[in-house]
Amino acid sequence: MFDRLDDLLIRYEEMMNELGEPGVANDPARYRKLMKEQSDLAPIVEAYREYKKSRQDIEDSVAMLEEEKDEDMREMLKEELSGAKVRVEELEETLKILLLPKDPNDDKNVIVEIRAGAGGDEAALFAAEMYRLYVHYAESQRWKVELANCDEIGIGGMKDVTFMINGQGAYSKLKYESGVHRVQRVPETESGGRIHTSTITVAVMPEVEDVDVEINENDIRIDVMRASGSGGQCVNTTDSAVRLTHMPTGIVIYSQTEKSQIQNKAKAFALLRAKLYDLELQKQHDEEAELRRSQIGTGDRSEKIRTYNFPQGRVTDHRINLTLYKLDKIMNGDIQEIIDACIAADQAAKLVKMGEN
Repeated sequence: MFDRLDDLLIRYEEMMNELGEPGVANDPARYRKLMKEQSDLAPIVEAYREYKKSRQDIEDSVAMLEEEKDEDMREMLKEELSGAKVRVEELEETLKILLLPKDPNDDKNVIVEIRAGAGGDEAALFAAEMYRLYVHYAESQRWKVELANCDEIGIGGMKDVTFMINGQGAYSKLKYESGVHRVQRVPETESGGRIHTSTITVAVMPEVEDVDVEINENDIRIDVMRASGSGGQCVNTTDSAVRLTHMPTGIVIYSQTEKSQIQNKAKAFALLRAKLYDLELQKQHDEEAELRRSQIGTGDRSEKIRTYNFPQGRVTDHRINLTLYKLDKIMNGDIQEIIDACIAADQAAKLVKMGEN
């Protein structure tokens, strides 16, 4: 590990020298590449430099202890030595995590699909609430949200909704939201006060560029029509809605939120690229099928990743056995604690796997 860290430190210093060369800013492609590399390496280099300093502090304290006769000074040196040893252990774990293979999609924008599963209108209402949850979370991260399509029902619910979130590192955080979410509560229409259980499915896909996915135009049927729906926030009133049908896979994409046909078409193709890319990712991970389940499920409760229990005010993530009693805050977009716990669990699993190899 430390040979690799030494190589990265040398590369970081070389790269910083390159960035300081006159005229480098006149080559936008090279400048962007260097800045991206600098951003990726900086946390590793900073931690490694602190690690080396802490190791040096240990050596200095040990050397001084051998020569020091004053007991008060010896106690102080022992405290410094103990603190430096603890810090070295902490930094070793930090460096192991920083050196884990990075998901190449982590820095990308995301496309999110939410679909109502079991539970009828109650599931559609929960889908709409989850859409608002992710909008609020995106706002807290200073990310931009663009609605692509939704199928609303008259009481404020959504049978399905697709939207884009644009922001640095969006996929690295939101990818843990993929799966089946279950809600338990008493619907307003329930006169007997019985708790109903409903489900929705959430799929989070990285946005991909043209170069990542090749689409043969002959495989696409494009239809233009007037937007449909209940007349809510998702629908405009012009003949600008676009439907793409990818005939080899049967994937159908519908975009209707923009007044411009060109804009809807661009969104629809972005959605299609993301779906095709996600299909390819699933094929690549077939050998690890037990570790990767399809993001879009059937809404069956056995596939759940998280439960939102309104009577008890709790949210439970079943993958990591985490239960939080702050449902109101979570439904308002405060999901960072859940995401951080998922990231930590993912990193721990990867470290175990790395130790086995």
